[in-house]
Amino acid sequence: QVQIVESGGGLVQYGGSLRLSCAASGSFLGIWPMAWFRQAPGNQRELVASISSGGSTNYRDSVKGRFTIFRDKGKNTMYLQMDNLKPEDTAVYYCNAHIGVDWWGQGTQVTVSS
Repeated sequence: QVQIVESGGGLVQYGGSLRLSCAASGSFLGIWPMAWFRQAPGNQRELVASISSGGSTNYRDSVKGRFTIFRDKGKNTMYLQMDNLKPEDTAVYYCNAHIGVDWWGQGTQVTVSS
């Protein structure tokens, strides 16, 4: 069994910053790929950024240059630093860990006011 715990969402003004955190724990060994997804009302869940077990990163075009995904070395803990936030970033953000299968956190709300 795997537990995914997220934290760090909240309300921020246009141009502000937030940092999301995610920790995966449970009955598994090794370092695994992780990612952040988001889902706005009426929209499908979309990939925001991903990081491999080796630290390689990938971002959706709309967040490049504003968001940074990183992880603690040798651990299944991951962060998403979000700068220069825009109202269109408003969504529930979900942590994903691919440990054999996809595991998901409960989601954390990010709201950016204009």
